Amino acid sequence: MFYIGNHTSSSKGYEAMGKQMIRNGGNTFAFFTRNPRGGKAKEIDLEDVRAFLALAEEHEFGKIVAHAPYTLNACAAKPELRVFAENTMADDLKRMEMTPGNYYNFHPGSHVGQGTETGIQMIAEILNKVLWEEQHTTVLLETMAGKGSEVGATFQEIRQILDLVQLKEKMGVCLDTCHIWDGGYDIVEHLDEVLEEFDQIIGLDRLKAIHLNDSMNDRGSHKDRHAPIGEGKIGLEALSRVIRHPLLQGIPFILETPNDDEGWTREIALLREEYRK
Repeated sequence: MFYIGNHTSSSKGYEAMGKQMIRNGGNTFAFFTRNPRGGKAKEIDLEDVRAFLALAEEHEFGKIVAHAPYTLNACAAKPELRVFAENTMADDLKRMEMTPGNYYNFHPGSHVGQGTETGIQMIAEILNKVLWEEQHTTVLLETMAGKGSEVGATFQEIRQILDLVQLKEKMGVCLDTCHIWDGGYDIVEHLDEVLEEFDQIIGLDRLKAIHLNDSMNDRGSHKDRHAPIGEGKIGLEALSRVIRHPLLQGIPFILETPNDDEGWTREIALLREEYRK
């Protein structure tokens, strides 16, 4: 099954997100757990959740991917920002139990001058506080572009965080095609080799979701500027090889391209056509 969707607004609730995705031609989606810049999360309506779960089953949705707010920095230098990250993640994971078995994705964070090793330790420390044995949500570390002092720009850094997490079975990885391209991984000419490296360092069994984005920048730019599918430096041909790759089947592909619903509908239709080739 090919699961494809886009990052959508959660302001109208789960059922509305699901219906919008069906109109877009998708069968999965990503959403922010709260305002992308932080703040209090909207109360969850249990009737809305039940309606969405029925809709998702009827239309054979894949796993959905919740996204933590951008302001969450688990390795911030200021203690109060790390407390915010811990409290937000803990609250989000409790809320995710309303739609069990799905994914919660977050940017590992920026060490802001403390050093990568310190940042990795801090991220793992918070994960060890917020994860619990009975949870049904898998937490995903997102691969990053290496902008500024971002942690997680290499597969080795992601692996180092995972090694320090006690409940490893609750963890996975979300691979962002724009981010790893901007981070220096050549998925245009050497996709097989990149996936082999991922498998050797992290393990493909940890790869749970893919953010499918083109990039405005040359490989290795460390800038993180998403482009619409086929309009960037990665290109449609290379991204089509990603969605058709035999090692990546059954994984939800999430579009985070600079678009609106009309644009995402076109991209989803295009990618479905490419997938069938």
